[in-house]
Amino acid sequence: MKTQKYFKLFANCIPVKGFTRSLICDIQRGNIFFIPNDLMEIITNHKTKNLKQIFNIYGKVNKKIIDDYFTFLIQNEYGFWCDSEDELDLFPDIDLTYYSPFEITNVIIDIDKNIGYDFNNLITQLELLGCVDVQIRCFSCQELSYIDNLLSNFTNKRVKSIELVLKYNENLNKQHYRELFDKHLRLSMLLLFGANRYEEINIIEGNSNIIFTTENIQNKTHCGVIHQAYFTSNISTFTESQHHNTCLNRKISIDVDGEIKNCPSMTKSYGNIKDTTLAEALAKEGFKDMWHIKKDQIKVCQDCEFRHICTDCRAYLQDPNDLYSKPAKCSYDPYTATWGAENPTNNTLYGQ
Repeated sequence: MKTQKYFKLFANCIPVKGFTRSLICDIQRGNIFFIPNDLMEIITNHKTKNLKQIFNIYGKVNKKIIDDYFTFLIQNEYGFWCDSEDELDLFPDIDLTYYSPFEITNVIIDIDKNIGYDFNNLITQLELLGCVDVQIRCFSCQELSYIDNLLSNFTNKRVKSIELVLKYNENLNKQHYRELFDKHLRLSMLLLFGANRYEEINIIEGNSNIIFTTENIQNKTHCGVIHQAYFTSNISTFTESQHHNTCLNRKISIDVDGEIKNCPSMTKSYGNIKDTTLAEALAKEGFKDMWHIKKDQIKVCQDCEFRHICTDCRAYLQDPNDLYSKPAKCSYDPYTATWGAENPTNNTLYGQ
């Protein structure tokens, strides 16, 4: 290997330092890979030095290890060699600025058997705010015709994806649910809790899943779980995490009683949808405060290698009196790189 060459990470492969280990987040291919903090130091602190200079810094005793590090990076297509330091400038780092033209990008709507407000008007208000992602949760059993009628309110709206969290109904089979997907093309995920087995069915390749889980989700308190299954390595989540809270930023929620909140699990209400518009709630003092709490400010999370691909929860905190406390439902310890025994299994797919 020529020692005068300079190593450059691909722009989409972004290293994130943790306390015990680090990650390379491939935000284009959606992958992550653990790397030792020694390698993290080499590719960040010494990224403008050539291989010979790096060998000189770490000494001959570490030459074989450093060679192996760079061989690994090249073989896994995380970077490439440049012939000169000037050539490094031809490949700028990716811009991590986050921008959204919409006031609201996502919403959680909790419903029960009797919706005591104009649901269609709610959807119209979300349309005006620019909302593109919707999650509807119903913790009691409902006929499919009822759900079908709700989804019809999204016809000709700008919403891109709709997730449904529903109680499993033993009187309905897979074909019934497939027909719901066929009729409502924006439906991207249907989670059926309280089923008699775990099963995942892919309706459209790479999108639109039906998930059966044995987990019994009774109410909003099941929200806030932090789990590896929910990690997302993409440019949208990664850039948002640099500047905002990855759960609450540009989110609005309506609980089963019609109360407008940051999240249904939170106690603070900014009005009821029966007499307060979403725009009025958004304008109230304090509503947007938690949008700007990012992982680099949160205790423990700021030392975690997963922080920029992870969701966050401000509803359930280890210290309820500290808004910057670690999520209570996260069992990962970045200081030992281990998950606690209470960490959910893959059969627990209900999170943020």
